[in-house]
Amino acid sequence: MLLAGLAAFVGVGFGYFLRWIISLGQRGSVEIHVKQMELHAREEAKRITEEAEKKAEETLKEARIEFKEKDEKIKKMEDRLIKKEEFLDKRQVDIDKEVEQVKNKVSEVKTIKEKIETLEKQKFEELQKISNLSEEEAKEVLLKEIENKHEEDILVRMQKLENTGGEKIEAKAKQILTSSIQRLANSVSSEIFSTTVTIPSDEIKGKIIGKEGRNIKAFERASGVEVIVDDTPGLITISSYDSVRRQVARVALENLISDGRIQPAKIEEMIEKAKQDINKIIKEKGDAAAYECGVFNLDPRITGILGRLHFRTSYGQNVLQHSIEMSHISGMLAAEIGANVAVAKAGALLHDIGKAVDHEITGTHVEIGRRILQKFGADEKIIRAMEAHHGEYPYSTLESYIVQSADAISGARPGARRDSVENYLKRLSELEGIATSFTGVEKAYALQAGREIRIFVTPSEVTDLEAKETARQIAIRIENELKYPGEIRVVVIRESRTIEYAR
Repeated sequence: MLLAGLAAFVGVGFGYFLRWIISLGQRGSVEIHVKQMELHAREEAKRITEEAEKKAEETLKEARIEFKEKDEKIKKMEDRLIKKEEFLDKRQVDIDKEVEQVKNKVSEVKTIKEKIETLEKQKFEELQKISNLSEEEAKEVLLKEIENKHEEDILVRMQKLENTGGEKIEAKAKQILTSSIQRLANSVSSEIFSTTVTIPSDEIKGKIIGKEGRNIKAFERASGVEVIVDDTPGLITISSYDSVRRQVARVALENLISDGRIQPAKIEEMIEKAKQDINKIIKEKGDAAAYECGVFNLDPRITGILGRLHFRTSYGQNVLQHSIEMSHISGMLAAEIGANVAVAKAGALLHDIGKAVDHEITGTHVEIGRRILQKFGADEKIIRAMEAHHGEYPYSTLESYIVQSADAISGARPGARRDSVENYLKRLSELEGIATSFTGVEKAYALQAGREIRIFVTPSEVTDLEAKETARQIAIRIENELKYPGEIRVVVIRESRTIEYAR
């Protein structure tokens, strides 16, 4: 046991000794590692410091270079501004000198003018002293001496002029007018108020009428005309006082017959297409009229409005044909008496252009025409030539007299016009005008020779009750303002539609 205890003591001591030895070794290695890390850190710090110093020097150098460049630019700008200021100062000095010179010249001119006036005054005073007469007295004495000396010759010449001059002038005027009328001998044909459409069979008549008249009612509502289907074989009659509506209805009906599918939706589609076709015809008619008359350089919008006169009548006379005829007559008259032929022809061609839209715009057709031509940049000479053809404006140019004379020649020829037709058209226009003047009215059509007025109102603005009241108010106004035989049926239509598409 003693040996075992001794061995245990020795083992403990030896283990402690070994542990102390090992700890000493580890401590030395840690110190070495710490020193190595410290050394490495110092070297890294030195390197970073050197790089930072180097970078700072480069940045400072670049900043100095940039500053130097900016400084040079600023100096150059200052030099340029200084030079510009010097130039402006010099220019101002020159301008001041020129202004001073102009003032001196003006002063000199005034002085010279005063001297001239003084000399003229002295001259007149000396002449008056020499003759003992004033200016008016000298003029009167001179005229009396000439009158006394040549009194007999003057009386004979005046009498001769009175006897022969008037006859010659009147004969020459008649000769010019007769020549112009003979050189333009157009045929005259009055417009009618109905158009017939040929149909291939009576079966088509039934399709046009539709079940319980549905198709024909839809057609009349959309086109604003009256469709007359009678026992006449192969024909359907379209009646309307408005020739544009009548032509639109004719084209639409012919297209429907060709298509074969006659139903309300197709009817509306064909009428819209026909309106586009008629608008194209209107543009072509306006261009053709201007080309035929030799009137060029007109705004396309003017010729577009001019073409609408192809479907307008005045006293039964086609207004576009009347205007073309007037343009030719005016050109002949202008050539005979030495006026401006181009201005006279253009003024005559455009004299009634206001009639194309007089049912849409308030005012006389002359005033409307003036506004149209002014708006679209027509020559002022043309405007002055056309504005006086009804005496609303003074005859300011020779061409204005020519246009008025040509209008009288064209309208006064036998058969050219019919007063009753114009009065009838005026009554129908007034009938539609009364209807469209009410709030909420979208469109109105006079049908059956003015015995019926069909009015379409906007559903969002007019209720059913208001539609009835509108019909009554329109009837009262027609009774108070128009003169007509029999009675007029007032029909107000309020139709609401909702459209959606399935895609």
